[in-house]
Amino acid sequence: MDIHISLVGRKNLSGEIYRQLRQAITEGLVKPGDCLPASRDLARSLQVSRTTVTVAYDRLAGEGFVNTRVGAGTYVSG
Repeated sequence: MDIHISLVGRKNLSGEIYRQLRQAITEGLVKPGDCLPASRDLARSLQVSRTTVTVAYDRLAGEGFVNTRVGAGTYVSG
């Protein structure tokens, strides 16, 4: 899966990651069952802390957009 997230000039980084991932899900760019990048990998590629990515993933999970499977990854909900 290839998602481009832009954080240039953004202040609320976890909120921006959340917004862009939610938009990709709702627009069908990411399909149900697709695995999101591991939080460590995404944090490294965006040059942010892992906590920043985890907050965004937790928010997506709390709103039912994704399901997290411990040790297996974060998947888009059906």
